Amino acid sequence: MKQTCSILSTYTADTMGVPSALYELGGMVVMDDPSGCNSTYNTHDEPRWYDMPSLVFISALREMDALLGDDRKIIDSVTSAAKEFHPRFIAVCGAPIPMMVGTDFDALALCIEKESGIPSFGFKTNGLHSYISGVSSALCAIAGRFCPSDGPAAFSDKKDGISVNLLGVTPLDFSITGNVAAMEQTFIRNNIAVRSIWAMQSSWESLVHSGSASVNVVVSRCGLELAGQLKKKYGTPYITGLPVGKTGTEKIMELVRKAAATGENQQPVHAPSGGSTFVVGEMTAAQAVADEVFQLSGKPVTVIDPIDTVDEDFLMQTLSDAEVVIGDPFYQAVVKKGCRFIDWPHEACSGRIYRDRIPLIMGDAGTAWLEKELS
Repeated sequence: MKQTCSILSTYTADTMGVPSALYELGGMVVMDDPSGCNSTYNTHDEPRWYDMPSLVFISALREMDALLGDDRKIIDSVTSAAKEFHPRFIAVCGAPIPMMVGTDFDALALCIEKESGIPSFGFKTNGLHSYISGVSSALCAIAGRFCPSDGPAAFSDKKDGISVNLLGVTPLDFSITGNVAAMEQTFIRNNIAVRSIWAMQSSWESLVHSGSASVNVVVSRCGLELAGQLKKKYGTPYITGLPVGKTGTEKIMELVRKAAATGENQQPVHAPSGGSTFVVGEMTAAQAVADEVFQLSGKPVTVIDPIDTVDEDFLMQTLSDAEVVIGDPFYQAVVKKGCRFIDWPHEACSGRIYRDRIPLIMGDAGTAWLEKELS
């Protein structure tokens, strides 16, 4: 029962992570689940739904379909829709019911690809894991199928200078409030070109040619597996981190240049952990915020990544004596009275509820935000 939540929210599931990762790539995503579950995705997990068209469907799985194993129905429905919409690829992902009846998504994808002639993927998501595994699987599938394996990565001796791919970018971590564009501009202002962003606000061609970048920057845990895959395919080194705050930005740019020069992975040195100040959130972003807090306050900061790693009881106990907590407003329910709480909404946690409170944290904006909140 430790994995249940009675006060806090659960995070977006792996099933929803797949369409979030693939939303802008011109494919068709089908969630194999009962009719109505699609609304959970488009109202809570997908802020682009009303402004940017994408082919995201539900299979409308019925009880009898699950009991009798009528795979022909979903194969016919998907191939029929594909003939009408002509997607670049097809992805079918699972939910709890398909998991319980043992649906073979690899076999479904093979049948759909054979009958439609369109590259197809099956994802064994089941709704029991977080969005991180769903996003990771989806991004790796695209890179594995569509990024050519011929040709090495371009390092810093190329005439066009240092360039990066930003890996692990979806609205679940970065929303649509300006942080993705600000992240890109932060690199550009430091004379580092951005080849592609996996997978928001980038063209299909830029993603396919990701092997031309000097360095991959893993900006969330969603991009770590992809970084390893691109390292194996192209030899491209990677770093993990976000350019949050003035000092954090300088550190990330220095690591990018070092990785480009040496061809070796580089990892940042983080601020000391401990004390009564806590940052709660996805590890990569939370650590970057914590490092900037340390730069401003000189006090150690404890980072807690609650996604897939800790349960509600642990969080309640750990935060019970916290003096300062930076995290999604949902966590305010488990901190003590008098604790200084700094709102840092996370779309994968509270959905659209607090979207208008999401601060810009990239570059100097991150320093300005924290100086204001900590003063």
